[in-house]
Amino acid sequence: MSDLPDRFRMTPGPTEVPDAVGERMAEPLPNPDVEPAFFEFYRDLTGKLERVYYADRDGAGESDVVVLGGEGILGLEAAIASLVAEGDRVLCLSNGRYGDGFADFVDSYGGEPVVCEVPWRETLDVDAVAETLERAATEGEPFDVATMVHCETPTGTLNDLEPILDVLDEHGVVSVVDAVSSLGGAPVPTEKIDVCLGASQKCFSAPPGLTTCAISDRAWDRIESVETPEFYLDLEPWKTAADEEWFPYSHLTANLYGLDAAVDLLLAEGLESVFERHEAAARRCRERAATLGLETYSNSEDDCSPTVTAIEVDGRAGEVQAAMLEDHGIVLATGLGGLEDDILRVGHMGHNARLDRVERTMDALAAVLD
Repeated sequence: MSDLPDRFRMTPGPTEVPDAVGERMAEPLPNPDVEPAFFEFYRDLTGKLERVYYADRDGAGESDVVVLGGEGILGLEAAIASLVAEGDRVLCLSNGRYGDGFADFVDSYGGEPVVCEVPWRETLDVDAVAETLERAATEGEPFDVATMVHCETPTGTLNDLEPILDVLDEHGVVSVVDAVSSLGGAPVPTEKIDVCLGASQKCFSAPPGLTTCAISDRAWDRIESVETPEFYLDLEPWKTAADEEWFPYSHLTANLYGLDAAVDLLLAEGLESVFERHEAAARRCRERAATLGLETYSNSEDDCSPTVTAIEVDGRAGEVQAAMLEDHGIVLATGLGGLEDDILRVGHMGHNARLDRVERTMDALAAVLD
């Protein structure tokens, strides 16, 4: 019997885990190293994930989907470790903490990060990206790889990536996208992305522990050309691992079973319905915040994510977070870094993207602020 308090968790990941996911994880588990049935299961799971990545749009099959054993940050670092060699120039597009974080990874692997940034309240600027790429080409110092974030979870901002990805493709730049907080909750332009990263604990509503990657042929070619000193972070073995029925390490079978059950729930509902549910939950969350006199952190409502809402509560975030938990049993997140005291974040993603859950959360927030 669990000794965890009966709490209502509305955080932007890890999210609440549906009963069906937990029940699947409790089933008898195969040995992932020697039982052929496991490899068949894994290939079936990646096929389902492909449908989520492409939201059943045309273009499915243009990337290989692999699942790594490790929390979502593993994917961000693995992409850089596998794609960036010493001295490679990497364009890091940033309007938030995780966009900045890519530059740190590039630096640690010997690459040369060039940050193209806008204020955190804004979204990425395609014109600035195009200008940076043109200048680099003119100076004879083109970029090899570019990184960016679809949904900046700490600020609740969703970037419009398609025009940026088009410009990068024109310059032959390999794109890496952190879609950890949007995949499964909003459409992701996977067909334009070379390495698209997701994670189990966000919109899938499975426990933390797995990273998902959709990798294009162009990305595989570059991965195979880069010699990385890493082992656990090297993506190259995963290109043929499932077909050869061998993985670099014993896979996380219980987590994979849970993710499989979570993906089944999404596909059974239908991805268009899932996206509409997230949009409705986000819209209602913003409406309720407005009635309380609160504003979202993003400059424009059009830039707000359908998976997480960042609400400004200048200097009171920790105090409000504590009161929500103590008085109402509701777990919320605050901002990160310099925004820790000023932003309260409501996660309406995955299993929690439901109007009744948003209403209950905002009713409690209204009581705390009264």
